[in-house]
Amino acid sequence: MNIQVVVILCLLSTSSLFAEESTNVATKASESLPAKLLIDLKGPAKKFSPTFAGLMTEEINHSYDGGLYAELIRNRVFRDNETNVEAWSLTVPSNAFASMGVTDRYPLTDKLPKSLDVVISKVDSNQPVMVSNEGFWGIPVKPNTTYNVSFYAKGNNVWEKKKGDPDPITFRVPLTISLQSNDGTKVHASATTPPLTGGWQKFELTLKTGSEMSASKENKFVISAAATGAFRLSLVSLFPPTYKNRINGNRTDLMEKLAGLHPKFLRFPGGNFLEGDNLSDRYDWKQTRGPLEFRSGHPGCWRYRSSDGLGLLEFMGWCEDLGMEPVLAVYAGYSLKQQPVAAGPLLEPYVQDALDEIEYLTADAKTTHWGAIRARDGHPEPFRLKYVEIGNEDQFDKSGSYEGRYAQFHDAIKARYPDLQLIATAGVKTRKPDVIDDHFYRPTEWFVKEFSHYDKTDRNGPKIFVGEWATMKKPAWITKGVGRPNTPTLDEALGDAAWMCAMERNSDLIVMQCYAPLLTNENPEATQWKPNLIGYDALHSYVSPSWHAQHLFNTHRGDEVLTASWEKEDPANPLPYSVTRDKAKGLLHIKLVNTSASPREVTIDLGKETKTASKASLITLTSKDPQTANSLQNPDAVKPVTGSIQGTSSGFPVTVPPNALVIITLKLK
Repeated sequence: MNIQVVVILCLLSTSSLFAEESTNVATKASESLPAKLLIDLKGPAKKFSPTFAGLMTEEINHSYDGGLYAELIRNRVFRDNETNVEAWSLTVPSNAFASMGVTDRYPLTDKLPKSLDVVISKVDSNQPVMVSNEGFWGIPVKPNTTYNVSFYAKGNNVWEKKKGDPDPITFRVPLTISLQSNDGTKVHASATTPPLTGGWQKFELTLKTGSEMSASKENKFVISAAATGAFRLSLVSLFPPTYKNRINGNRTDLMEKLAGLHPKFLRFPGGNFLEGDNLSDRYDWKQTRGPLEFRSGHPGCWRYRSSDGLGLLEFMGWCEDLGMEPVLAVYAGYSLKQQPVAAGPLLEPYVQDALDEIEYLTADAKTTHWGAIRARDGHPEPFRLKYVEIGNEDQFDKSGSYEGRYAQFHDAIKARYPDLQLIATAGVKTRKPDVIDDHFYRPTEWFVKEFSHYDKTDRNGPKIFVGEWATMKKPAWITKGVGRPNTPTLDEALGDAAWMCAMERNSDLIVMQCYAPLLTNENPEATQWKPNLIGYDALHSYVSPSWHAQHLFNTHRGDEVLTASWEKEDPANPLPYSVTRDKAKGLLHIKLVNTSASPREVTIDLGKETKTASKASLITLTSKDPQTANSLQNPDAVKPVTGSIQGTSSGFPVTVPPNALVIITLKLK
């Protein structure tokens, strides 16, 4: 029976040297001591958790609105800014008179109290007044594409007149909807509504672009009117085709890039987004379910408002679409501006809210209150849920209340759902969590130095969830502005590779791990944190070197970690490593991280009895400059290249180049 061996070599240094494609690994002499990795193919192995690698997500950098959530209209319910009509503008021809403003006189529902009031006093029927939305820094328009439009509108009535107002003219004419270039010279698609009435009506239309145009984000969404009177707008929405054609769904290109990572779980809804700055700003799952007409949205903690269009049920649909297990974080009574809720009676409503949320997701639709509501919301079948996280980063709670808060949540959830695995976000003593959540944002050097971070961790304690981690040269709040890319450099990506090796080697302890933050809209007004795994604007997106490193790890992992060790280590030039095997496919994966500035001579020792083919395939991720990053302008500056390697055997030497992630696929006889 033939067995394939995959050798992954992850290399770090501050210099750069490697050909983009080769048929042999270089054989230059290294300044470092030769290294031999002894691999025990027959010894004890550690099993991987089936949910070892996944995704962490929250509303930061316009990751949801203006990012993954496919809605193209910004400020669609006119609540994003209390002092101006953010993202909306009014174009009035020279011979016309019109005004617009946000009002609370005509609420659509109790959750959507604001509407846009457009008053037209004078207009030429051939030169309409136009109300435009700029989208999330552009409206992406592509050829041969159908866009779905929906909005509520009503015309004014005579009885709305106030003392001192001129006699009103009721507005009972159609509105024209269009996608136009920003300069107005090109109309890509248009449609017309039926005449408005004096009450709220929902209009649903489609806009189909032709084949003659080119894809562009330099466009606007326009609602035009050519009659005097007043009309009001609420919940204005524009959707492109979505991933798997889900209604109220996600942006296709971003979902495809996430799918490419082969994630096994999704941690949601955050992060800081779960907690909010204040108690009133927390993620309230009950306000994110049901029709959009009854989702009020809420202030986020990164200086912009969330529409909550991507709500609890949409998160679960995201899990279904990518085949991921949900890791549900529940609000645990602490908000970021040091607003804890003391354990006891005051905390009880939040505990009950978490129990309701779990019931909503997992309970039978016929016999439970919240299960029945989930069915009415469109998902009759219950979801599978294994992990529930109690809060987020509660070590920052200066009051020390997490001990009592966790205990209260723990006892209530375990009493009703004993099989759920509960995750603590800080150390607790009175209860033993099933899992504890660790977060790390450190420079490359730290991750290499801490390669043995978990080696001596007590195996009798809680399992570990590394729920946020990323390599960054400086703290994100220092590098937020000009001076660094929005996504990781190659050097940072290889730091990530070093940490992934460390986590893989402790797969018996680490049940889950995920990088953060995941996404960023690259408009300067949209980004709050750097680096991020995937970057995009309204039209395009790209993946970072770290995405490539994670993709390679996630597709070359297997199901167990083998015992391996260096015959003799070089303290001045550490080589973190991981050796894993896919038993079903007969694949062996060897990963090494080189932090020296020079190539390293490495011997892979598989044991004398092992016979191998003499040629192997070679995949390399590298760049001449370790500070190279991908970008919207140059999305492929760093990407894997495939070649081959000659002369492999049971004990074969490899001179490893600097600044490279190398994957060698080897077949054993």
